[in-house]
Amino acid sequence: MARNVDSVNLRGRTAVVTGAASGIGRACATALAEAGAKVRVLDLDADRAHEVAAAIGGEAHVVDLSEPQNVVHLAEGADVLVNNAGFQVVRPLEEFPPDQFRRMLAVMVEAPFQLIQAALPHMYAQGWGRIVNVSSVHGLRASAYKAGYVTAKHALEGLSKVAAVEGGPHGVTSNCVNPGYVRTPLVEKQIADQAAAHGIPEQEVIEQVLLARSAMKQLIEPEQVAGLVLYLCSPAAAFINGASLSMDGAWTAQ
Repeated sequence: MARNVDSVNLRGRTAVVTGAASGIGRACATALAEAGAKVRVLDLDADRAHEVAAAIGGEAHVVDLSEPQNVVHLAEGADVLVNNAGFQVVRPLEEFPPDQFRRMLAVMVEAPFQLIQAALPHMYAQGWGRIVNVSSVHGLRASAYKAGYVTAKHALEGLSKVAAVEGGPHGVTSNCVNPGYVRTPLVEKQIADQAAAHGIPEQEVIEQVLLARSAMKQLIEPEQVAGLVLYLCSPAAAFINGASLSMDGAWTAQ
C-alpha cells in the first residue's frame, strides 16, 4: 500500500520502534524510514529484526522488553518513539496466569514508561519530539478473557496522557493510536484456528466473531496504522496531543 510521506520530513531524525520485526511495528519502521528517519528496530525475534533493519537501512537491536531496564539506553537520543510491542493471552480471570499478567504489564506499560523517560531529555533539549503509543480499542473498551491486555492498554493510555501534558510545553507530543483487529500473523492464525474449530469459513469468523462490534467488516492493514503514526509526526499534527485516535470501523462509537 502506497504511503504519502511527502509532507513528513524526518531526515536527520532518529526513530525507535518496539516490536518492529513484524506486523504494525514493521509497517511503522518502514514508513518512518521512507520519511527519512534512521530507525532503531527493537524486537525479540533476532532474524526478523535484522531482516527489517537491512531492508530499511536501520539498526537491529534484539531486546526483551519484559526486562526494560536493560534496553532503555536505546531510546536515548530518539526524536520519535513508537511504543508498539505487545502480546496477547486469552484466559478467564480465575485462570489467568499471574506470571503472564506481570509480563504483559512489563512489556506494554513499564517498558514504554522507561523508554519515554530515557527519550525525553533529548526531545526537551531540542524542543521537538513525537511519542506514539500503539494502544488498541481495548485501551478504551473491555473484552472478556483479556484481563492482562485490557489492563495494560488502559494503563498505557494514562501514561500517554501524562507524557502529553508534561511534554507539550517542550514541543513534545504524546498520543495513542487505537486500532481494532489488524491483519497481522497473530490475528490471521486466530482466524484460521477459529474457522477450523467452528467449521465455518474464515470470512465468517472475521465478520461474525472478530468484528461483531464493528460497523466495517474488514481487517485493518498494518500500513494503515503506520500511516496514522506517520501523520502524527507531521507538521499538520503539531497540536494533536494527549489524544486517543480510534481506527476501529466505528466499534467504539457504539
